[in-house]
Amino acid sequence: MLKTLLSHLREFKRVSILTPIFVVLEVVMEVLIPLMMAAIIDNGVEKGNMDYVYRTGLLMVLMAMLSLFFGACAGRLAAKASSGFARNLRRGMFANIQRFAFSNLDKYSTAGLVTRMTTDVTNVQNAFQMILRMCTRAPTMLLCALIMAFSINARLSLIFVAAIIFLGFCLVLITKNSHPVFLRVFRKYDALNASVQENVGAIRVVKSYVREDHEISKFEKACQNVYRLFVRAERVLVLNAPVMQLTVYGCILLLCWLGAKMIVVGDLTTGQLMSLFSYVMNILISLMMISMVFVMITMARASADRIAQVLTEEPDLENPENPVTTVKDGSIQFSHVTLRYSAGGKPVLRDVDLTVEPGETLGIIGGTGSSKSSLVQLIPRLYDVSEGSVAVGGVDVRRYDLQTLRNEVAMVLQKNVLFSGTIRENLQWGKKDATQEELEHACRLAQAHDFVTALPQGYDTYIEQGGTNVSGGQKQRLCLARAILKNPKIMILDDSTSAVDTRTDKLIRDAMAQELPGTTKIIIAQRISSVQDCDHILLLDAGSVCAYGTHEQLLNTSPIYKEIYLSQQKGGDEE
Repeated sequence: MLKTLLSHLREFKRVSILTPIFVVLEVVMEVLIPLMMAAIIDNGVEKGNMDYVYRTGLLMVLMAMLSLFFGACAGRLAAKASSGFARNLRRGMFANIQRFAFSNLDKYSTAGLVTRMTTDVTNVQNAFQMILRMCTRAPTMLLCALIMAFSINARLSLIFVAAIIFLGFCLVLITKNSHPVFLRVFRKYDALNASVQENVGAIRVVKSYVREDHEISKFEKACQNVYRLFVRAERVLVLNAPVMQLTVYGCILLLCWLGAKMIVVGDLTTGQLMSLFSYVMNILISLMMISMVFVMITMARASADRIAQVLTEEPDLENPENPVTTVKDGSIQFSHVTLRYSAGGKPVLRDVDLTVEPGETLGIIGGTGSSKSSLVQLIPRLYDVSEGSVAVGGVDVRRYDLQTLRNEVAMVLQKNVLFSGTIRENLQWGKKDATQEELEHACRLAQAHDFVTALPQGYDTYIEQGGTNVSGGQKQRLCLARAILKNPKIMILDDSTSAVDTRTDKLIRDAMAQELPGTTKIIIAQRISSVQDCDHILLLDAGSVCAYGTHEQLLNTSPIYKEIYLSQQKGGDEE
């Protein structure tokens, strides 16, 4: 885990190395000041040598100025290193998420990924900055102060050694008991973010059903879970403060008692005792810093584990060696295809055999849960088959370069997605350099041009996040126009005209048939009227092929298809 995270330091390695160097220099200056102070008392004040006091005093001022300079440099470099490290971690996670297959994404919730890229990275950033400064400063100060203390009086310095051993033992126990709780805390953070995300995304539904009280109750429950676990973790961490205080005051009392006795018998001077008091404070402050770092690292360790999990997640789908980089045509062959979403799981597709010729239009219908979407997601290799094979252009999709294959397959998904930006920017996802004429032509085919031009700013109208300022039918038509701009060899429409009326649906199908004759088109629909003019129709039931043929053939050979057709015809007549 540590190796994975540190590999993302990259261009910030130099400042990460320089920071501890400046911290060490700052500490050295600070440690020398009490020594100079002891010399002033013993050799200057007690002997009445004011010349020595002035010279040594100026030296102490110089050391203080250098300490300030080194500390400022260390702070600036630590901030730069930790912020850059956090930036690289976010970049690394986001880049790796873009490589994930659908099966990888199924392992994480959206809210969980957001938490990892925000809260978890911030925790690691803060801990890293503390490590660069405090984890260098505290041990260095501790070591230097101990050396100086032992050089003054070894017997009294053993008090500090005992304090370090006692405090270290207590910190290990505290960390060991609090780390598992923090792991659970961040999992509850995921649930909390999921609750917020779901509520905000579906706020119109919440308000229309007057379910605000239910959502507030659900959110409060998620908050309570986070609160309860944090309190549990803090009950352990809170022991850090009293243990620290006990160690500090114990050392001071012992030093006063034993130091006074040694001054009386002449084994210690007043200046040396004053220096020891300065060093004891340096040592104890260092121990307090270490305890604070332990608390921060305990929290950050749980976050670091979660970040490393995303960074090291290997995509389930990768390019093969020597991939095929050209798709010959839009022909599709399913050969005894079985699909399971997890090893040993229940098959969602069973022994599917199917051939679609280039330029042909295939209609797919079936009940909810019949795996229509799962079938077409195998074509651009969003999932890999568990058994059998899927070929496009006569080549197994597993042999293609993924980018090449997906560039030749346009999907208008069941859940239409528009991104925040102008209509023009959304359409240009299909073709980056599309001209105004190409945009208008694609929108005319998708029956979207008229409503776009009716908007005050036309193609430069801003689309809110999720397309909330356009209707469901308008959103579907814009997504369809975006897919048409790709000019793909295969076009997949996954129930993508369900929100438009039957007349507009027919106009779209007729336009595509005339303008894209060489493109293989797959239309998934609930209405038989949307697929009855297709070259062939596939009827799926529970992941298996139930019937296949033309509209007329299925009316004569498939009782299920005929029943659906008659029920829809009857409903249309009544309407």
